[in-house]
Amino acid sequence: MDSYSTSLDLVHFIGKLGDLKDEHYHNTLTLSAIIELLIDKGLISRQELEHKAAELDGLMTGSPYPMA
Repeated sequence: MDSYSTSLDLVHFIGKLGDLKDEHYHNTLTLSAIIELLIDKGLISRQELEHKAAELDGLMTGSPYPMA
């Protein structure tokens, strides 16, 4: 019975992983569409977007834990 439970858990896990992959794709597609619309309408430039992305990336590369 334990091997059945483990196998079924693995199937559920793989299914959830597939669902997350689909959700990630749709979120990325939506975000890309919004960015393109903002650029097309002249509300932001690609350079501004790249600068802000680099700025935020710089904030994320540091350790979230204080160094003692």
